[in-house]
Amino acid sequence: MEKQYNPYDNVLKVVQEAADILGYSDSDIEAIKYPERELKVSIPVRMDDGTTHVFEGYRIQHSTSRGPAKGGIRFHPAVNADEVRALAAWMTFKCAVVNIPYGGGKGGVVCDPTHLSENEIRAITRRFTAAIAPLIGPEQDIPAPDVGTNAAVMGWMMDTYSMLKGHCIHGVVTGKPIELGGALGRNEATGRGVMFTTKNILHKLNMNVEGTTVAIQGMGNVGSITAKLLHQEGMKIVAVSDVSGGIYNANGLDIPAILAYLAKDRKNLLKDYNEDGMTRISNEELLELDVQVLVPAALENQINGTNADKIKAPVIVEAANGPVASEADEILEKKGTVVVPDILANAGGVVVSYFEWVQNIQSVSWTEEAVNQNLKEIMDPSFEAVWDIAKEKNVTLRTGAYLIAVKRVVDAKAARAIWP
Repeated sequence: MEKQYNPYDNVLKVVQEAADILGYSDSDIEAIKYPERELKVSIPVRMDDGTTHVFEGYRIQHSTSRGPAKGGIRFHPAVNADEVRALAAWMTFKCAVVNIPYGGGKGGVVCDPTHLSENEIRAITRRFTAAIAPLIGPEQDIPAPDVGTNAAVMGWMMDTYSMLKGHCIHGVVTGKPIELGGALGRNEATGRGVMFTTKNILHKLNMNVEGTTVAIQGMGNVGSITAKLLHQEGMKIVAVSDVSGGIYNANGLDIPAILAYLAKDRKNLLKDYNEDGMTRISNEELLELDVQVLVPAALENQINGTNADKIKAPVIVEAANGPVASEADEILEKKGTVVVPDILANAGGVVVSYFEWVQNIQSVSWTEEAVNQNLKEIMDPSFEAVWDIAKEKNVTLRTGAYLIAVKRVVDAKAARAIWP
Protein backbone atom coordinates (compact mmCIF):
# COMPACT_ATOMS: atom_id res chain seq x y z
CA MET A 1 0.00 0.00 0.00
CA GLU A 2 1.38 3.42 -1.02
CA LYS A 3 2.37 5.65 1.90
CA GLN A 4 -0.01 8.57 2.24
CA TYR A 5 1.64 11.95 1.74
CA ASN A 6 1.82 14.06 4.89
CA PRO A 7 3.19 17.57 4.30
CA TYR A 8 4.12 17.96 7.97
CA ASP A 9 6.60 15.10 7.58
CA ASN A 10 8.27 17.21 4.86
CA VAL A 11 8.64 20.08 7.32
CA LEU A 12 10.13 17.90 10.06
CA LYS A 13 12.60 16.30 7.66
CA VAL A 14 14.08 19.56 6.42
CA VAL A 15 14.14 21.06 9.95
CA GLN A 16 16.08 18.01 11.16
CA GLU A 17 18.56 18.33 8.29
CA ALA A 18 19.17 22.00 9.13
CA ALA A 19 19.47 21.23 12.86
CA ASP A 20 22.07 18.52 12.19
CA ILE A 21 24.20 20.90 10.12
CA LEU A 22 23.86 23.61 12.80
CA GLY A 23 24.95 21.12 15.45
CA TYR A 24 21.78 21.33 17.53
CA SER A 25 20.84 18.54 19.92
CA ASP A 26 17.43 16.87 19.90
CA SER A 27 16.49 18.96 22.95
CA ASP A 28 17.33 22.19 21.13
CA ILE A 29 14.72 21.57 18.44
CA GLU A 30 12.22 19.32 20.23
CA ALA A 31 9.74 22.09 21.03
CA ILE A 32 9.55 23.42 17.45
CA LYS A 33 8.53 20.00 16.13
CA TYR A 34 5.09 20.43 17.69
CA PRO A 35 2.46 23.14 17.04
CA GLU A 36 1.67 25.21 20.13
CA ARG A 37 -2.11 25.23 19.62
CA GLU A 38 -4.60 23.46 17.40
CA LEU A 39 -8.28 24.37 17.21
CA LYS A 40 -10.87 22.46 15.20
CA VAL A 41 -14.31 24.03 14.86
CA SER A 42 -17.72 23.21 13.43
CA ILE A 43 -19.34 25.93 11.32
CA PRO A 44 -23.10 25.61 10.87
CA VAL A 45 -24.37 27.74 7.99
CA ARG A 46 -27.86 28.38 6.65
CA MET A 47 -27.45 27.83 2.91
CA ASP A 48 -29.29 29.77 0.21
CA ASP A 49 -31.72 26.88 -0.32
CA GLY A 50 -32.78 27.00 3.34
CA THR A 51 -30.88 23.89 4.45
CA THR A 52 -28.24 23.90 7.21
CA HIS A 53 -24.77 22.61 6.39
CA VAL A 54 -21.95 22.16 8.91
CA PHE A 55 -18.47 22.94 7.59
CA GLU A 56 -15.22 21.91 9.29
CA GLY A 57 -12.59 24.53 10.10
CA TYR A 58 -9.13 24.78 11.68
CA ARG A 59 -6.78 27.36 13.15
CA ILE A 60 -3.33 26.11 14.10
CA GLN A 61 -0.51 28.11 15.69
CA HIS A 62 2.85 26.45 15.15
CA SER A 63 5.06 28.94 16.99
CA THR A 64 4.82 32.31 18.69
CA SER A 65 8.42 32.40 19.93
CA ARG A 66 9.36 35.33 17.65
CA GLY A 67 6.04 37.19 17.77
CA PRO A 68 2.31 36.78 17.08
CA ALA A 69 1.29 33.88 14.86
CA LYS A 70 0.84 34.92 11.21
CA GLY A 71 -0.73 33.04 8.36
CA GLY A 72 -3.51 32.73 5.86
CA ILE A 73 -7.01 31.29 5.82
CA ARG A 74 -7.62 28.70 3.10
CA PHE A 75 -11.08 27.80 1.76
CA HIS A 76 -10.59 24.57 -0.20
CA PRO A 77 -12.17 21.07 -0.30
CA ALA A 78 -8.78 19.41 0.41
CA VAL A 79 -8.16 21.28 3.69
CA ASN A 80 -7.23 18.92 6.55
CA ALA A 81 -5.37 19.09 9.86
CA ASP A 82 -2.06 17.78 8.48
CA GLU A 83 -2.06 20.34 5.67
CA VAL A 84 -2.90 23.26 7.99
CA ARG A 85 -0.26 22.06 10.48
CA ALA A 86 2.39 22.04 7.74
CA LEU A 87 1.32 25.42 6.39
CA ALA A 88 1.54 26.91 9.91
CA ALA A 89 5.07 25.56 10.34
CA TRP A 90 6.13 26.87 6.93
CA MET A 91 4.90 30.29 8.06
CA THR A 92 7.09 30.13 11.16
CA PHE A 93 10.19 29.57 9.05
CA LYS A 94 9.10 31.93 6.27
CA CYS A 95 8.81 34.81 8.75
CA ALA A 96 12.16 33.85 10.25
CA VAL A 97 14.05 33.65 6.94
CA VAL A 98 13.02 37.23 6.04
CA ASN A 99 13.46 38.24 9.70
CA ILE A 100 10.09 39.82 10.45
CA PRO A 101 8.79 39.56 14.06
CA TYR A 102 6.14 36.90 13.63
CA GLY A 103 5.63 33.25 14.37
CA GLY A 104 3.59 30.92 12.18
CA GLY A 105 -0.10 30.10 12.05
CA LYS A 106 -2.60 28.91 9.46
CA GLY A 107 -6.30 28.29 9.13
CA GLY A 108 -8.70 26.62 6.77
CA VAL A 109 -12.27 25.64 6.08
CA VAL A 110 -13.23 22.51 4.16
CA CYS A 111 -15.39 23.94 1.38
CA ASP A 112 -15.37 24.71 -2.32
CA PRO A 113 -15.93 28.47 -2.76
CA THR A 114 -16.44 28.03 -6.53
CA HIS A 115 -19.71 26.22 -5.71
CA LEU A 116 -20.88 28.72 -3.09
CA SER A 117 -22.68 32.05 -3.40
CA GLU A 118 -21.19 35.23 -1.98
CA ASN A 119 -23.82 35.15 0.77
CA GLU A 120 -22.80 31.59 1.74
CA ILE A 121 -19.07 32.46 1.73
CA ARG A 122 -19.75 35.49 3.93
CA ALA A 123 -21.79 33.36 6.35
CA ILE A 124 -19.00 30.75 6.56
CA THR A 125 -16.44 33.52 7.12
CA ARG A 126 -18.38 35.19 9.92
CA ARG A 127 -19.19 31.99 11.80
CA PHE A 128 -15.61 30.70 11.38
CA THR A 129 -14.21 34.02 12.66
CA ALA A 130 -16.48 33.87 15.71
CA ALA A 131 -15.36 30.29 16.39
CA ILE A 132 -11.62 31.10 16.28
CA ALA A 133 -11.96 34.55 17.89
CA PRO A 134 -10.43 33.42 21.22
CA LEU A 135 -7.17 32.61 19.39
CA ILE A 136 -6.79 35.60 17.07
CA GLY A 137 -6.04 39.29 17.54
CA PRO A 138 -3.46 41.93 16.55
CA GLU A 139 -1.10 40.82 19.32
CA GLN A 140 -1.91 37.09 19.19
CA ASP A 141 -2.55 35.75 15.71
CA ILE A 142 -3.17 37.70 12.50
CA PRO A 143 -4.91 35.85 9.62
CA ALA A 144 -4.54 36.78 5.94
CA PRO A 145 -5.87 35.60 2.55
CA ASP A 146 -4.78 32.28 1.06
CA VAL A 147 -6.14 29.81 -1.50
CA GLY A 148 -9.87 30.42 -1.98
CA THR A 149 -10.01 33.63 0.05
CA ASN A 150 -9.40 37.29 -0.80
CA ALA A 151 -9.59 40.88 0.46
CA ALA A 152 -13.39 40.73 0.74
CA VAL A 153 -13.18 37.71 3.05
CA MET A 154 -10.58 39.52 5.18
CA GLY A 155 -12.92 42.52 5.39
CA TRP A 156 -15.71 40.28 6.71
CA MET A 157 -13.31 38.71 9.21
CA MET A 158 -12.17 42.11 10.44
CA ASP A 159 -15.79 43.31 10.76
CA THR A 160 -16.92 40.18 12.60
CA TYR A 161 -14.03 40.35 15.08
CA SER A 162 -14.62 44.08 15.60
CA MET A 163 -18.35 43.49 16.27
CA LEU A 164 -17.48 40.83 18.85
CA LYS A 165 -15.06 43.21 20.59
CA GLY A 166 -17.34 46.23 20.35
CA HIS A 167 -14.93 48.53 18.52
CA CYS A 168 -13.05 48.70 15.21
CA ILE A 169 -9.85 46.62 15.17
CA HIS A 170 -8.07 46.98 11.83
CA GLY A 171 -4.98 44.99 12.76
CA VAL A 172 -6.69 41.62 13.41
CA VAL A 173 -6.18 40.59 9.77
CA THR A 174 -4.05 41.68 6.82
CA GLY A 175 -4.83 41.61 3.12
CA LYS A 176 -7.95 43.69 3.78
CA PRO A 177 -9.65 46.10 1.37
CA ILE A 178 -7.85 49.47 1.25
CA GLU A 179 -10.99 51.14 2.70
CA LEU A 180 -10.60 49.03 5.88
CA GLY A 181 -6.91 49.72 6.48
CA GLY A 182 -5.43 47.45 3.83
CA ALA A 183 -1.95 48.15 2.48
CA LEU A 184 -1.39 49.47 -1.01
CA GLY A 185 0.54 46.82 -2.95
CA ARG A 186 -0.59 43.93 -0.72
CA ASN A 187 -2.60 42.22 -3.45
CA GLU A 188 0.48 41.95 -5.67
CA ALA A 189 3.00 41.38 -2.88
CA THR A 190 3.47 37.60 -3.08
CA GLY A 191 3.74 37.67 -6.87
CA ARG A 192 6.08 40.65 -6.71
CA GLY A 193 8.29 38.80 -4.26
CA VAL A 194 8.35 35.81 -6.64
CA MET A 195 9.38 38.18 -9.44
CA PHE A 196 12.22 39.67 -7.37
CA THR A 197 13.37 36.16 -6.44
CA THR A 198 13.19 34.88 -10.02
CA LYS A 199 15.34 37.78 -11.24
CA ASN A 200 17.79 37.20 -8.38
CA ILE A 201 18.29 33.52 -9.18
CA LEU A 202 18.64 34.20 -12.92
CA HIS A 203 21.35 36.78 -12.20
CA LYS A 204 23.21 34.33 -9.94
CA LEU A 205 23.08 31.66 -12.66
CA ASN A 206 24.16 34.14 -15.36
CA MET A 207 20.89 33.65 -17.26
CA ASN A 208 19.27 36.51 -19.17
CA VAL A 209 15.98 37.84 -17.82
CA GLU A 210 14.82 39.02 -21.25
CA GLY A 211 13.30 36.14 -23.22
CA THR A 212 13.61 33.53 -20.47
CA THR A 213 10.88 30.90 -20.97
CA VAL A 214 8.56 30.34 -18.02
CA ALA A 215 5.74 27.91 -17.20
CA ILE A 216 3.39 28.78 -14.32
CA GLN A 217 1.17 26.17 -12.69
CA GLY A 218 -1.78 27.89 -11.01
CA MET A 219 -3.49 31.15 -11.96
CA GLY A 220 -4.93 32.23 -8.64
CA ASN A 221 -3.78 35.47 -7.04
CA VAL A 222 -0.13 34.46 -6.77
CA GLY A 223 0.19 32.75 -10.15
CA SER A 224 -1.63 35.45 -12.09
CA ILE A 225 0.32 38.33 -10.51
CA THR A 226 3.59 36.41 -11.03
CA ALA A 227 2.68 35.90 -14.70
CA LYS A 228 1.86 39.59 -15.09
CA LEU A 229 5.08 40.83 -13.47
CA LEU A 230 7.43 38.32 -15.12
CA HIS A 231 5.84 39.21 -18.47
CA GLN A 232 6.42 42.91 -17.75
CA GLU A 233 10.09 42.11 -17.01
CA GLY A 234 10.45 40.68 -20.51
CA MET A 235 10.20 36.98 -19.76
CA LYS A 236 8.28 34.73 -22.15
CA ILE A 237 5.40 32.99 -20.40
CA VAL A 238 4.79 29.94 -22.62
CA ALA A 239 2.37 28.01 -20.39
CA VAL A 240 -0.11 28.65 -17.59
CA SER A 241 -2.75 26.46 -15.94
CA ASP A 242 -5.57 26.41 -13.45
CA VAL A 243 -7.80 23.72 -11.96
CA SER A 244 -9.42 23.16 -15.38
CA GLY A 245 -6.15 22.49 -17.22
CA GLY A 246 -3.43 24.41 -19.00
CA ILE A 247 -2.59 26.24 -22.21
CA TYR A 248 0.72 26.40 -24.09
CA ASN A 249 2.22 28.55 -26.82
CA ALA A 250 5.93 28.17 -27.61
CA ASN A 251 6.02 31.76 -28.89
CA GLY A 252 4.62 33.12 -25.63
CA LEU A 253 1.06 33.56 -24.39
CA ASP A 254 -0.89 36.84 -24.41
CA ILE A 255 -0.71 37.32 -20.64
CA PRO A 256 -2.66 40.63 -20.48
CA ALA A 257 -5.53 39.04 -22.44
CA ILE A 258 -5.54 35.94 -20.22
CA LEU A 259 -5.58 38.04 -17.04
CA ALA A 260 -8.40 40.22 -18.39
CA TYR A 261 -10.44 37.11 -19.22
CA LEU A 262 -9.93 35.52 -15.78
CA ALA A 263 -10.69 38.79 -13.97
CA LYS A 264 -13.97 39.32 -15.83
CA ASP A 265 -15.79 36.64 -13.80
CA ARG A 266 -14.47 34.58 -10.89
CA LYS A 267 -16.00 31.49 -12.53
CA ASN A 268 -14.01 31.95 -15.75
CA LEU A 269 -11.50 29.13 -16.29
CA LEU A 270 -8.72 28.54 -18.80
CA LYS A 271 -10.59 25.62 -20.38
CA ASP A 272 -12.87 28.20 -22.02
CA TYR A 273 -10.10 30.61 -23.06
CA ASN A 274 -8.79 30.74 -26.62
CA GLU A 275 -6.07 32.59 -28.47
CA ASP A 276 -4.26 31.99 -31.78
CA GLY A 277 -1.40 29.48 -31.66
CA MET A 278 -2.19 27.95 -28.27
CA THR A 279 -2.64 24.27 -27.49
CA ARG A 280 -4.28 22.69 -24.47
CA ILE A 281 -2.18 20.74 -21.98
CA SER A 282 -2.76 19.14 -18.59
CA ASN A 283 -1.31 20.41 -15.32
CA GLU A 284 0.98 17.36 -15.32
CA GLU A 285 2.24 18.17 -18.83
CA LEU A 286 2.91 21.77 -17.84
CA LEU A 287 5.25 20.67 -15.05
CA GLU A 288 7.27 18.59 -17.51
CA LEU A 289 7.71 21.24 -20.23
CA ASP A 290 11.17 22.10 -21.54
CA VAL A 291 11.34 25.64 -20.14
CA GLN A 292 14.05 27.58 -18.33
CA VAL A 293 11.98 28.45 -15.25
CA LEU A 294 9.10 26.49 -13.72
CA VAL A 295 6.88 28.30 -11.21
CA PRO A 296 4.54 25.97 -9.29
CA ALA A 297 1.92 28.36 -7.88
CA ALA A 298 -0.91 25.94 -7.05
CA LEU A 299 -1.02 23.44 -4.17
CA GLU A 300 1.55 21.34 -2.31
CA ASN A 301 3.07 18.03 -3.47
CA GLN A 302 2.78 18.79 -7.20
CA ILE A 303 6.35 17.66 -7.90
CA ASN A 304 6.92 14.34 -6.14
CA GLY A 305 8.67 11.00 -6.42
CA THR A 306 6.59 9.95 -9.43
CA ASN A 307 7.33 12.91 -11.72
CA ALA A 308 10.53 14.58 -10.42
CA ASP A 309 12.75 12.75 -12.92
CA LYS A 310 10.58 14.11 -15.78
CA ILE A 311 11.08 17.77 -14.80
CA LYS A 312 13.16 19.49 -17.50
CA ALA A 313 13.30 23.06 -16.17
CA PRO A 314 16.77 23.83 -14.70
CA VAL A 315 15.23 26.36 -12.28
CA ILE A 316 12.14 25.94 -10.08
CA VAL A 317 10.82 28.91 -8.09
CA GLU A 318 8.28 27.77 -5.49
CA ALA A 319 5.44 30.32 -5.53
CA ALA A 320 3.11 27.84 -3.79
CA ASN A 321 3.67 26.39 -0.33
CA GLY A 322 5.33 22.97 -0.41
CA PRO A 323 4.91 22.20 -4.12
CA VAL A 324 8.06 20.04 -4.18
CA ALA A 325 7.94 16.99 -1.91
CA SER A 326 11.08 15.91 -0.03
CA GLU A 327 11.63 12.79 -2.13
CA ALA A 328 11.47 14.99 -5.25
CA ASP A 329 14.06 17.35 -3.73
CA GLU A 330 16.58 14.51 -3.63
CA ILE A 331 15.94 13.55 -7.27
CA LEU A 332 16.13 17.17 -8.45
CA GLU A 333 19.35 17.81 -6.52
CA LYS A 334 21.03 14.86 -8.25
CA LYS A 335 19.91 16.26 -11.60
CA GLY A 336 21.39 19.66 -10.77
CA THR A 337 18.01 21.43 -10.75
CA VAL A 338 18.06 24.63 -8.72
CA VAL A 339 15.01 24.95 -6.45
CA VAL A 340 14.33 28.30 -4.78
CA PRO A 341 12.29 27.30 -1.71
CA ASP A 342 8.82 28.54 -0.83
CA ILE A 343 9.79 30.04 2.51
CA LEU A 344 12.00 32.49 0.60
CA ALA A 345 10.38 32.79 -2.84
CA ASN A 346 6.80 33.48 -1.74
CA ALA A 347 7.56 35.47 1.41
CA GLY A 348 6.55 38.76 -0.24
CA GLY A 349 2.96 38.34 0.92
CA VAL A 350 3.79 38.03 4.59
CA VAL A 351 6.37 40.83 4.38
CA VAL A 352 3.74 43.27 3.07
CA SER A 353 1.22 41.87 5.55
CA TYR A 354 3.75 42.92 8.20
CA PHE A 355 3.85 46.39 6.62
CA GLU A 356 0.04 46.53 6.72
CA TRP A 357 -0.02 45.49 10.40
CA VAL A 358 2.60 48.15 11.27
CA GLN A 359 0.56 50.80 9.47
CA ASN A 360 -2.62 49.72 11.31
CA ILE A 361 -0.91 49.85 14.70
CA GLN A 362 0.60 53.28 14.01
CA SER A 363 -2.50 54.63 12.18
CA VAL A 364 -0.40 55.69 9.20
CA SER A 365 -0.54 54.97 5.46
CA TRP A 366 2.41 54.32 3.14
CA THR A 367 2.45 54.92 -0.60
CA GLU A 368 2.48 51.91 -2.93
CA GLU A 369 5.96 52.94 -4.11
CA ALA A 370 7.23 52.90 -0.52
CA VAL A 371 5.65 49.47 0.09
CA ASN A 372 7.21 47.99 -3.05
CA GLN A 373 10.62 49.53 -2.31
CA ASN A 374 10.57 48.29 1.30
CA LEU A 375 9.58 44.83 0.04
CA LYS A 376 12.56 44.77 -2.32
CA GLU A 377 14.84 45.91 0.51
CA ILE A 378 13.83 42.83 2.52
CA MET A 379 13.55 40.24 -0.28
CA ASP A 380 16.90 40.95 -1.97
CA PRO A 381 19.15 40.74 1.13
CA SER A 382 17.20 37.66 2.31
CA PHE A 383 17.94 35.97 -1.02
CA GLU A 384 21.63 36.93 -0.79
CA ALA A 385 21.89 35.50 2.73
CA VAL A 386 20.32 32.20 1.67
CA TRP A 387 22.50 31.99 -1.45
CA ASP A 388 25.67 32.73 0.53
CA ILE A 389 25.08 30.17 3.29
CA ALA A 390 24.03 27.51 0.77
CA LYS A 391 27.31 28.03 -1.10
CA GLU A 392 29.35 28.15 2.13
CA LYS A 393 27.86 24.89 3.45
CA ASN A 394 27.55 23.28 -0.02
CA VAL A 395 23.84 22.59 0.46
CA THR A 396 20.66 23.29 -1.51
CA LEU A 397 18.94 26.66 -1.32
CA ARG A 398 16.13 25.01 0.67
CA THR A 399 18.55 23.75 3.30
CA GLY A 400 20.27 27.15 3.27
CA ALA A 401 16.98 28.91 3.95
CA TYR A 402 16.21 26.55 6.81
CA LEU A 403 19.70 27.00 8.30
CA ILE A 404 18.90 30.70 8.70
CA ALA A 405 15.27 30.23 9.76
CA VAL A 406 15.74 27.35 12.21
CA LYS A 407 18.62 29.19 13.92
CA ARG A 408 16.48 32.30 14.40
CA VAL A 409 13.55 30.32 15.82
CA VAL A 410 15.73 28.15 18.09
CA ASP A 411 17.69 31.18 19.32
CA ALA A 412 14.44 33.00 20.17
CA LYS A 413 13.11 29.94 21.95
CA ALA A 414 16.34 29.58 23.92
CA ALA A 415 16.40 33.26 24.86
CA ARG A 416 12.88 33.00 26.26
CA ALA A 417 13.59 29.59 27.87
CA ILE A 418 10.88 27.06 28.67
CA TRP A 419 8.12 28.29 30.99
CA PRO A 420 7.72 27.82 33.92
